[in-house]
Amino acid sequence: MPEAVIHRLAGSRDDTSTLGAILIVDDESAIRESLQTLLELEGYEVDIACDGEEGLARLAERPYDLVLLDFAMPDRNGIEILRDIRDRDSELAVIMITAYGTVENAVNAMQAGATNFIQKPWDNEKLLADVRGAVGQRRAEQEVIQLKRALKQRYNFEHIIGRSDPMLRIFDLVAQVAPSRSTVLLQGESGTGKELIAKAIHMNSPRKDQAFVPVNTGSMPTDLLESTLFGHVKGAFTSAIASKKGLFEMADRGTLFLDEIGTMGIDTQAKILRVLQDKRFMHLGGVNELQVDVRIIAATNVDLRQHVKEGKFREDLFYRLNVISIDLPPLRQRKNDIPLLVHHFAQKFAEENGKPELQISTEALRPLMDYDWPGNVRELENVIERAVVLANGPILTIDLLPDNMVGRGAKLALMEHRPDASLFDIMEDCERRIITDMLEKCGWNQTEAADQFRVPLSTLNQKIKRLNIEIKKKGRE
Repeated sequence: MPEAVIHRLAGSRDDTSTLGAILIVDDESAIRESLQTLLELEGYEVDIACDGEEGLARLAERPYDLVLLDFAMPDRNGIEILRDIRDRDSELAVIMITAYGTVENAVNAMQAGATNFIQKPWDNEKLLADVRGAVGQRRAEQEVIQLKRALKQRYNFEHIIGRSDPMLRIFDLVAQVAPSRSTVLLQGESGTGKELIAKAIHMNSPRKDQAFVPVNTGSMPTDLLESTLFGHVKGAFTSAIASKKGLFEMADRGTLFLDEIGTMGIDTQAKILRVLQDKRFMHLGGVNELQVDVRIIAATNVDLRQHVKEGKFREDLFYRLNVISIDLPPLRQRKNDIPLLVHHFAQKFAEENGKPELQISTEALRPLMDYDWPGNVRELENVIERAVVLANGPILTIDLLPDNMVGRGAKLALMEHRPDASLFDIMEDCERRIITDMLEKCGWNQTEAADQFRVPLSTLNQKIKRLNIEIKKKGRE
């Protein structure tokens, strides 16, 4: 797995006292000591156990971020121990280690709930990368739980996931503006969660016990939109066979959320402006004025200032709406939140589809971290829902992701292998293809490729040499 993702995952931790707590369970003392020395030099806190029962006893004494578990031990085999671990902690990261790295063993381990599978003798650099990825994912999953608990206590921000700096600033801003009566304008690309933020503002305001009424103003023709917002009297138009209340009345003393307000027609804008100024309006076809107390939260995915310049949006309405403006960042600018969001959506859709808790493999997380997400959080949610529905085991693997995210090469590396190939061979081939693809993309410039992977040039060169990757010269076919 490229270090670019590993660093992002491991680097997101708040605890700087240790990289993580690891338990090694292996019956060979030489293996235990070798792993312990390697991991302690890297900065991990390490405990050891010489068999499965001692390992289970250690797990009962204290929490760990990762277990390195031998596949074959004299008392009980690693698969049996793994099942016991899963019964106690379904989310604990467990990497199986074996001298018999067949695909069948790997499949059995993954089906039993293993996070990853390493073959003896291992490559130190690769083992450390797998450990960093597993520990980083475990920490991210724990942060989801802690974040939800903290946000619920502090802001009651249900379903809003984020620990990145941009999202934390938004949480603070929402907490400040929610108690006020001021109009709020939410700006951001489609799929960034504008309605969730609007609901959070409402639920943390004095109006939380009253109605929150959302309406997509961009999905209706003008006549229908005005009837929906302001209501109408009987006979106001051909199909008005009875009087009907509008959403402004339904939202009285509560909050009205006007989504996609940038698409609203000029005439309707004038009527919205009057409600904002005077708190009064009339039913379509009516003669009597009605007074309401409604807080307006508007949202747009277009540049309203530009629309004002082009005469598509009233300047006076823009300034009425733009009392407090909150800009929601696209997902590509808050990628540290992706592991949390993936975990949240995986658990959500697993529950909805009657499946056990699911984890995502480190190989599958890498393309999710590298993808630009033009559809933002909504697109990520759809991708994870698809993966959960198609998953046949407890791990969301790279082959469950859409081709446009991972490319067919990465999937073929997993699927088109020899029947007798070891897991190490398969993963090495994956790594070779990923590095080769990046080098081709960078015109075989190793320095540029190292920058893209966010690793030192020396590290990339070592991998190129180990994987026997032929470097092509510019202009060479």
